[in-house]
Amino acid sequence: MAVALVASLSALSVVSGGEAFAAPSGKIPRLANGKPDFSGIWQTTSAADYDLEPHSARRDGTQPVPSGPGVVEGGEIPYLPNALEQKKKNFAERERADPRNKCYTLSVPRSVYYPEPFQIFQRARDLTIHHQFGHSVRTVHTNNTEHPADPNDWWLGDSRGKWEGDTLVVDVKHFNDQTWLDRAGNYHSDALHVVERWKYLDPNTVEYKATIEDKNVFSRPWDISVILHRHREKNFQLVENYCFTLDYDKYYPVPVEQ
Repeated sequence: MAVALVASLSALSVVSGGEAFAAPSGKIPRLANGKPDFSGIWQTTSAADYDLEPHSARRDGTQPVPSGPGVVEGGEIPYLPNALEQKKKNFAERERADPRNKCYTLSVPRSVYYPEPFQIFQRARDLTIHHQFGHSVRTVHTNNTEHPADPNDWWLGDSRGKWEGDTLVVDVKHFNDQTWLDRAGNYHSDALHVVERWKYLDPNTVEYKATIEDKNVFSRPWDISVILHRHREKNFQLVENYCFTLDYDKYYPVPVEQ
């Protein structure tokens, strides 16, 4: 079921015009203002989306899940007792209950380590992050503005970035509670607060770290770290993956008799 929902790549239509970009060796790309330029198409090779914590191979329904060492600092997510029981319930019902399988937006930080590419377009005042899965679009404001004082609860939260040297630090909050952190049922409430740190390791590799806190679910803030790799294949592009249209595929193309 999961594969059927996320692998709607039959109609390969281009959704972004940029070709894969390889940065010159030795120097990280920079904007005219001297700040690091994260523009490009990125993807993790980690198994974080299957389970943030260390896990053995398993099956989710008919789908095999690879084992993984986890990406949580210290290995274990510090759940509050009642929240841990909900996480266990989520795990037991994950094939049906994972919001990803309902084609919901993945939110932050899951959208970053989900195993599909995303593209960043950057200028001095903001970064626009376009995800292949569901084509959700997130804006990271880097123009010294603050979070809205009277916000809504958004699927992707509200992102405000600042620079600490060559590291982009992004404060994200004002989420709804409709998304999970991975396929293993790790979850959050609408009190989720994420602080991301994006930093080049070399011109084609980015270290992504995030501190996650939620007073309703976790006993303390906790950290994750994944590596993002730049796609450098010739003509690599994001492709169409409107997950939520799969249930309608049987109606298209419209039969001539109609």
